[in-house]
Amino acid sequence: MPNKALLFTPTLTQEKSLKTLVENRTIFSLDHCELNIFETYEKSDLVPLKFNDLVVTSMLRGKKVMHLFEDPSFEYLPGETVIVPSNAEMKIDFPEASKENPTQCIALAIDHKIISNTLDFLNEKYPKEGKNNLWKLDHENYFFYNNVELAGTINKLIKECMGNSLTKDALADLTLQELIIRIIQTQTTKRFENEKFIDSNSPITPAIEYIKNNIRETINLKDLSDKACMSTTSFYRYFKRELGMSPIEYILNEKIKYAKKLLSNPNIQVNEVSYATGFEDCNYFIRLFKKYEGVTPKQYQLMNYNG
Repeated sequence: MPNKALLFTPTLTQEKSLKTLVENRTIFSLDHCELNIFETYEKSDLVPLKFNDLVVTSMLRGKKVMHLFEDPSFEYLPGETVIVPSNAEMKIDFPEASKENPTQCIALAIDHKIISNTLDFLNEKYPKEGKNNLWKLDHENYFFYNNVELAGTINKLIKECMGNSLTKDALADLTLQELIIRIIQTQTTKRFENEKFIDSNSPITPAIEYIKNNIRETINLKDLSDKACMSTTSFYRYFKRELGMSPIEYILNEKIKYAKKLLSNPNIQVNEVSYATGFEDCNYFIRLFKKYEGVTPKQYQLMNYNG
């Protein structure tokens, strides 16, 4: 069971107001972005969609199958986000859409100028360590699960775009800057999840590798900052800026991920998993696992086994 944060779902369009049953579109235009809400009520295949600006899409209801670039198609579900460069064509299947089970998603088109200005600000104000190591959007790393912070930022944008506040353009611009930062942090975290990923420019790479290699142990901040050759304060700030979470939050995420891998074995006991992931208190491990996954370790194990 993936850990995905779901978004606010706007009310569906009334049937008498629908212009089409495939990708019915509602538009909210602001100074530097355009929020599109798409709804589909019947099965369809290879529906084309293209924007002149970079677009952040997020699923709200139902299921799509996305065809992007020359990559294999993939299922697209609530709690997931895809970013698509300007003028790149998406082709979309709606294998289960119906009036009883519609799909709904947002597509947030963002003005190039605000993206460029935000990246320039970050590179000037918070320069990264290493030569040519810049803040940038990674267009190859375009599909990811929403974490709580990213979902919260997208929800704020939806609210501002759909609202009637006199200051909504100003508030939306600030939230767009936050969204760009959240996306870069989410992409960075996802790259570190790839075991083959090595970023020699980043001082936190040795710390990330240490966490992965010692996931069964108790890991403290001093150990990690020593690996990065930084003070604990500098390391903490740098780590949180890069990944959008503290080192402790990252460690817990990795431990939960490892616990889920162990729980795929139907014969392992929960207390064994707790010990193997570095938790001496099994009850604390169970509470933490449920907080992250929404179910207890035993429930997860049974669901995984039965599935």
